Amino acid sequence: MIREATENDLPAIRDIYNDAVLNTTAIWNEQPVNLDNRLAWFTARQALGYPILVAVENAEVTGYASFGDWRPFEGFRYSVEHSVYVRNDQRGKGLGPRLMQALIERARACGKHVMVAAIESGNHASIRLHERLGFITTGQMPRVGIKFGRWLDLTFMQLALNPGAEPPKE
Repeated sequence: MIREATENDLPAIRDIYNDAVLNTTAIWNEQPVNLDNRLAWFTARQALGYPILVAVENAEVTGYASFGDWRPFEGFRYSVEHSVYVRNDQRGKGLGPRLMQALIERARACGKHVMVAAIESGNHASIRLHERLGFITTGQMPRVGIKFGRWLDLTFMQLALNPGAEPPKE
């Protein structure tokens, strides 16, 4: 089941996030976060009207997804950058695509025009997932990050949420 997250989900979201911080290059932060950090993140997303979705199985959060502003300038207000994370013991079971599809629909419902993905270039599974969902590669940035003592490359991908849409009349 995929549903909107509540504050009660934050400990599980924190744990999934921290596992990605400590064990993957999906997140380029190196320090785990505490519950106050996730509460501030949750509150900020809600204040903007942006969703935080959770996948739940047997009353346990098994993954989550959200989006936020891509860049903090007015001209980018119709573009969002997303994140999706699945608990390490649930990866490969199809949760990522289901969370992403639900998130894409939420972005369309919010009137967003483009969804951006920033993916560590060696994360071939994530790149393939995004390609299957219709994202296209729009940029490659070699050696722009570092984690685990090595340089990381960044792949930008994007999905046109409403292809052919005219810009809103301002």
